[in-house]
Amino acid sequence: MSKPSIITDVVSRRVWDSRGNPTVEVEIHLSSGKYGRAIAPAGASRGLREAIDLRDGGEILNGLDVRKACSNVQNIIAPALIGNDAADQSAIDRILFGLDGTDDKSKLGGNAIVATSLAALHAGAASEALPLWKYVAQTYNTTPNLPLPEIQIIGGGAHAGRRVDIQDFMIMVPGAESFEEVMEITSDVYRAAGKIIQRKQGSVVGVADEGGWWPVFDSNEEALETLVEAIALAGQTPGEKVVISLDVAASEFYHNGGYKLSLEDRDLNTHEMIEMLGLWIEKYPIVSIEDPLAEEDASGMIAFTKAHGDRIQIIGDDYLVTNAELVDAAVKDEACNAVLIKVNQVGTVTEAVAAFRAANEGNFRSIVSARSGETEDVSIVHVSAGLGAGQLKVGSFARSERMAKWNECLRIKDAPGMGPFAGATSLKNTWWNRG
Repeated sequence: MSKPSIITDVVSRRVWDSRGNPTVEVEIHLSSGKYGRAIAPAGASRGLREAIDLRDGGEILNGLDVRKACSNVQNIIAPALIGNDAADQSAIDRILFGLDGTDDKSKLGGNAIVATSLAALHAGAASEALPLWKYVAQTYNTTPNLPLPEIQIIGGGAHAGRRVDIQDFMIMVPGAESFEEVMEITSDVYRAAGKIIQRKQGSVVGVADEGGWWPVFDSNEEALETLVEAIALAGQTPGEKVVISLDVAASEFYHNGGYKLSLEDRDLNTHEMIEMLGLWIEKYPIVSIEDPLAEEDASGMIAFTKAHGDRIQIIGDDYLVTNAELVDAAVKDEACNAVLIKVNQVGTVTEAVAAFRAANEGNFRSIVSARSGETEDVSIVHVSAGLGAGQLKVGSFARSERMAKWNECLRIKDAPGMGPFAGATSLKNTWWNRG
């Protein structure tokens, strides 16, 4: 009798993401009649070394169509996977890597490959009749927990028409006793920020790609001031239960060896950039900063971590692109102390887990993250919870593609076998939690 997890069919289709752009969905069907399905997300702020989505080019849909990627799934990937065991994730991903043959997944498309890899993970879970988070924990021998959210309140950078240079102004609620309390406090802070912006500017203007407010500011620091004011208006003391997290995404405004803050018409060198962020750390309750310097500015990342790594979380996103080898190098260089895990950034589940393991071995924290172009797919919630990553970043407290993921956390929080809410423990050894 054949295994119930043997792949009998692989189906691709073109679906649409939160920006109204086409993307790739893949279904993997098994001999048992069960199946797994996943959708590829897409990033706007992208590292130079991350997996590349395959787009059709030309005039149709601004060149962003994905019919070639879908065709690659049907005509190249499907024949190679049919007859294989979906429960052997590493073997499936080796096949995908071998079929493509490039480090950046540019031949078949990172979008085709990640949708297929995640669909195989779902199919494997379905074959075992397990929720995905539990299947991830079982497959990778990890201890699951419910992650602490990192939630955008104000959007900027490539996610908001570059109206503000800094990409994400976020909050974390490590002082909350439960995931539900995080949601309640975040809702209050999000709405308070909207009220403040409405009062000061007469309009909230709109929302950014990830659901955060998209106002007009005169400076980047004004956004920070507004965020602190919103925390207070929501009835919280900034720096107690609620802290601030930034995604600087510095690579987006790094040119010719320097940093151009367009909003303020300022040009900074590496030392000045580090000094500016250091002043913010002293002035505001910031406990985490992502990509404070550009991915090409390794000496800047090392210097920033040397100056501030003993008190805040410093995350490598563009700098590490979910790559285990780059994580290992960053551990050796002390270039940051945390890694953002994006499955589509590296292309396969196996490679993303390798980066997570490298982080663990180097005593780095891990934050599983969504992308700015998202869908209703909730795979990353289960990946984060199953691996026990401790932190999850999916965007703001608005737009259904974001809320679908926060709501999925609420669904699984009391499931048998789920570990505790990570809460304060995920920020251990920062100024907020020295324990």
